Amino acid sequence: MKIRSEDYRVAPDSSVDLAKWPTAVEPVYASKQAYAALLQKHTEQLSHLQGLLYACNRHALLLIFQAMDAAGKDGAIKHVMSGVNPQGCQVYSFKHPSAQELAHDFLWRTTRDLPERGRIGIFNRSYYEEVLIVRVHPELLAAENLPEQTLQASHFWHERYRSINHLEHHLHDNGTRIVKFFLHISAEEQRRRLLARIDDPHKNWKFSLADLQERPLWDSYMRAYEHCLGATSTEHSPWYIVPADDKKTARLIISSIVVEALEALQMQYPKPDARHRRDLHKLRALLVKKALLVKK
Repeated sequence: MKIRSEDYRVAPDSSVDLAKWPTAVEPVYASKQAYAALLQKHTEQLSHLQGLLYACNRHALLLIFQAMDAAGKDGAIKHVMSGVNPQGCQVYSFKHPSAQELAHDFLWRTTRDLPERGRIGIFNRSYYEEVLIVRVHPELLAAENLPEQTLQASHFWHERYRSINHLEHHLHDNGTRIVKFFLHISAEEQRRRLLARIDDPHKNWKFSLADLQERPLWDSYMRAYEHCLGATSTEHSPWYIVPADDKKTARLIISSIVVEALEALQMQYPKPDARHRRDLHKLRALLVKKALLVKK
């Protein structure tokens, strides 16, 4: 089965109904061996493209992962980026904000960790938490100590979407390409994975009571995601809704889209100008001469 990124891309300014987006699709691999071979192909492509990204030093790539608990974000990041040079990749996981972070605007803590040119940055959760979990739990806004008129504005969430879109447009104009993934898992598959975390002693460390406490709010989270995905998927910074009930299929879809995003940059290794070439020839001649001297 061919992976077509457009099948998972959210159209800009669209109305998103997650009930119409599948959490499971026909596997994009024929067997476990085929999955491993295709994932390896993608990771090798990513490794090559990362080298180009670093050598060109004109762009950065920011990958954003958002999902409900147990949807497979950590596993996707681990497997998809397994062939990437750690020196060229930065991964940040954003948990509950600190007191210092709460004292700044909601975009401050994540903008400090944006990737520099030539590198790939990965946000495991991100500034989107501010229009997702905070929207489901509006009491969290109290800790941000915002002006009263801001909190009471009827267009509060619209303004947060606008701020995010403006930030991402600014980053795009300055060379950072942004690709955003929502790992779309069903409530039933999440239930199975949470049970597995309890039943398997080797997975107990993954289980958190907070995961269970959020399940009754599933519908509220789906509505928050629908608003967010529709309002912030743009031509230059798209959202992809990835069916996540099958982890292997999700990883192959993600890796294919990341490869496509890097290939779209049409990068080439920098070519030396005439002066640089002359310098290289001189240095080569010097190295050859030194090698002869060593032999003597």
